[in-house]
Parts: sequence; C-alpha cells; structure tokens
Amino acid sequence: MAKKLPKTDIVLAGVGWTGGIIAAELTKKGYKVVGLERGKERKTEDYLMVHDELRYQQRNEMMQDLSKETLTVRHDRSKRALPYRQHGSFLIGDGVGGSGEHWNGLTYRFLPYDFEIYTKTVERYGKDKIPADMPLQDWGITYNDLVPYFEKFEAMAGISGETNPHPEVPEVKYPTVPLKETPSMKMFKEASKNLGYHPYIAPAATLSESYTNPDGISRAACQYCGFCERFGCEYGAKASPVVTVLPVAKETGNFEVRAHCVVRKVLHTNGKATGVLYVDTRTGEEYIQEADVVVVSAYALNNIRILLNSQLGSPYKPESGTGVIGKNYAYQMTSSGSTGFFKEKEFNLYAGTGALAGVLDDFNGDNFDHTDLNFIHGGNIALGHYGKRPISNNSVPKGTPTWGKEFKDESIYWANRSLSVGSQGSVMPNKENYIDLDPTYKDQFGDPLLRMTFNYKDNERNQQKYIRDITTKILEEMGADMINTPGDQGDWDTTKYQTTHNTGGVIMGADPKTSALNNYLQMWDCENVFVPGASAFPHNSGMNPTGTVGALAYRAAEGIEKYLKTGGSLV
Repeated sequence: MAKKLPKTDIVLAGVGWTGGIIAAELTKKGYKVVGLERGKERKTEDYLMVHDELRYQQRNEMMQDLSKETLTVRHDRSKRALPYRQHGSFLIGDGVGGSGEHWNGLTYRFLPYDFEIYTKTVERYGKDKIPADMPLQDWGITYNDLVPYFEKFEAMAGISGETNPHPEVPEVKYPTVPLKETPSMKMFKEASKNLGYHPYIAPAATLSESYTNPDGISRAACQYCGFCERFGCEYGAKASPVVTVLPVAKETGNFEVRAHCVVRKVLHTNGKATGVLYVDTRTGEEYIQEADVVVVSAYALNNIRILLNSQLGSPYKPESGTGVIGKNYAYQMTSSGSTGFFKEKEFNLYAGTGALAGVLDDFNGDNFDHTDLNFIHGGNIALGHYGKRPISNNSVPKGTPTWGKEFKDESIYWANRSLSVGSQGSVMPNKENYIDLDPTYKDQFGDPLLRMTFNYKDNERNQQKYIRDITTKILEEMGADMINTPGDQGDWDTTKYQTTHNTGGVIMGADPKTSALNNYLQMWDCENVFVPGASAFPHNSGMNPTGTVGALAYRAAEGIEKYLKTGGSLV
C-alpha cells in the first residue's frame, strides 16, 4: 500500500530545465513545490577534476541506466521492437538537472516559420506540397507570442551570441557578447560569405564573460576546456539547472527536491489529477504525493511514458491516425556533414566549448525557395569548435584502414588538420513515426516500456542529399585538399550517436482532436496537468531545441499560476 503524503501546491515529475524553471518561477510567488527526480542530487562540486573522457563520454556516467529502464525500438510496424540496451543514437540524462547538465549549450530560437508551419507552407506552395502521410500542423502559438519567454530564458541563462544576419530571421540581442571566433570559424565565415550566405557566431549558454542574471545568480566566463557534451561544468560557465534556476527555487524555502524517486503514473479522476504515484528506489517504498497541479517535466520520452502508463489522454493509433499521446514523434538529421583535410594548416582543435560554432541558416526552415525541391524545411549548417577529445575523434581521409599502424599514424597526423562542416536537419512528422507502450517488455516495477517506431522518410532523405552538397561546397571554398562527403541517408541507426533531440509525442496545438496540449502546455483532457518539454513539439526544427523548450517552460509557469488562481482551461 502506497503511503499518502501531505498535499502540496505543485508536484514536478522531473527536475531538469523545465521543472527547474517552473519551480523557480512559482516558488518566488509563494507556491509550495515538490520536485521528484529519478536520479541523484547534483552540485557543481561533483564536476571538479572530472575531465575523464572514458568515464563520461564512453561509459555515459551521467545517463539513465538502461539496465533498469530503457525503451524498445523498431523501424516500422511490420517489425518486432527490441530493447535499446546500449547508449547510442541518443542519451537520456539522469539526476537533478537532467539532460540540462550534460548538454552542449547551443541555444537557438526556432524560426517564425516553425510555429505556423502548416499555414505558411500552404500559403506559399499550396496543400499539395505536404505529403499525405505527413500530419503537419501549426503549434497554436506564434513566434511573436513567444518572444517575451525567449527573452526570459536567454536572460536567465546569460546567452552569448551574435545577431543572425539573415534577412528572413528576426533580430535578437543577447545578454552577453559572442564567444571567441577561432581561425577555423573565421575561415568558415569568409568562405560562406564568398558563396553569398549569412554566417554568424552561434548563440551559446556558455558565458563569454562574467554575468549576473535578473535573479542575482552570478557565473564566471567559459575556460574553453572542451569538456561540455556528456560532462557537467565545474566552472558553472555552462548554464544548467543546477547553477541557475534550482538555487533560486531552493532559496525561497518553498521547494523540496526528492532524489532517487521514480514517478510511475499520474493519479486522476473525473478529468482532474489528484497527484502522482512514485517509488523511492533506495527503499522500494511507494508514495502518493497529492497536489493541486501536476507537472510532467521529465525528459521528452519519459513524459510520453508517464502519460501512457497513467491512461491520460488518448493513445495515438497509426492505423486510423486518431489519438494524440505518442503522435508526431520526431528526431533530427545529422548526416549531411562533410569533413575537409588541410595538409598545410594546423588548428588547436583540442580547445573549445560545446557551443562554439560558426553557423548559417540560409538553408533552414523556409529561408530558401522549396518550389522545385522534393522536401520541406531544412537545417542549419555549422562548423563547430567543440574541443576534439582523443578517444572519440579520429578523422582520417577515405581509404585509410580502420585499424592498425597506418590508421594510428593517419589519426595523429590529421588530428588538428581536419575540419567538419555539419548540418542539423529538421525532421517532419509522419503517420508511421510514433511512440506507444511495448506489449512484451516491462521495467523493474512491472510497467510497460515505451516502444519507438521510427525511421527517416523521403522528406528527410531528400533534404540530406541537398544539404550535403552545400557543406561540401563550403569546404571547397575554404581550401580543403581532400573532402570526405557522406553517402545517401540510410535507415535510422540506433548504434551511432546523432543527437539527444527527441521531440513530439505530447504535442501542442489549437485543436484537442489533433493535439494533447494547449499553448500553455496544459492538457486538454486534464486541466490541472501541464506537460512542458520537447515532447510538446509538433515537428522538429533544423536547430537545437533547448531555447524553445525554455521559452515554453516560462509560458507554462505563467499558465500554472493563472490556473491556480482561476481554474479551468486557459484556452
């Protein structure tokens, strides 16, 4: 029998970026918030002197333990799904701060086109441009509506950036100046300008200078050590929940974090949630935390799973296209990049940050004419100076043996003579890409695992062919002596890391028939449940999602306060 605990105003199922933002905003207003986090407590001191590539990058110290909970994966409905037993394609963070602790820090705003993608695509190209199997939809909110929330997130995190010079992209003024421009980034920018493109230094959550945010949180500038992705930042220069929003919430005295606590389901009756059922994994004891508002603020995939196991919202059915929970799962394209080799130039590639990059958006969103193209949307194109750690980076020209003395010699020679120009491509929704519960596999508590059915479709494969020609052209203009260009996009490969940008499954919109959430991230079917995070995205854009996740979290925090005062649906 689960032990019932005293009621609180708000309970969070997950304490990462979204949970941390909501906790900070609402505890400042006097509300009591309990945060339940499946992993352990984290603090900046945990990251001191841990530049250990083997432990953190290869053995995934900061990630969810897949031996205790994972998901099953398959390419299509005709196949049996099998467990994802080893971290590969994406990495789900674990512990207080979640994936916001081990992220790289690239912090874009999605484009105005993204939020009204169906309307804008039809207006420019007609309905026939959208394939019948692509359930494209507007988000129920516009870019202009979100601008104040983007600004709040950027001010809180101290985003360092340069205004995007592309004429189709709104001007943004960031709180701190851009990160340093390296020689390789300068080459990229000059070559891109020669080709008529509009490069700029990427917006980054790693500070370019000392900064104090509106909440009074002071942080030091980045040291360019190169240990960002998959690592915590010992300097606090990389914005994360642990060094920004969570201290603010704790300082109020209205916030309690309970680590090692796995939320199994949201409890609800008659269209309203009463609280959550969770397990303390240290003791195995079950508890019920009652609350006036339940916020499902875990990682995108875990948000979907909690709702499906709670029987909240209608599960998506690909056969009919009906239902909303699990619908419009999307990922990201990263296979359009090319690598150039420079015989006469050397670069200090060991230094950098996870968000140090020259980037352009000339082939992102609808910033270029798609009339004669066999895809919609696109991706950003970037040359990153992220810090090449030795175990994971062995760029060698095509034709080099993959092991042995020659491979080692070539790896050493080209280690600081190779540059990659990559792309982060969008993924559009498809009726056959979705999430549901696996009928066979269960977790340690006996709850069904998630089942992911996903593969790249023609839209993404055609996009990849188009953009790889651009990345190759830029490297040619930069003067590369040799260029490795990727082949055509194959099936989604679970074994190779691509991004941890999993989106969709609990999507927002203006119509309860086609979406799970309104534009405050409030569930249509359960008015006191809010579900912030990338699970709310109806499609995935051609850039990193965290800036948009953060803006929507601030929007959700505003909605929760309105709900606590007035009740009912906010839209």
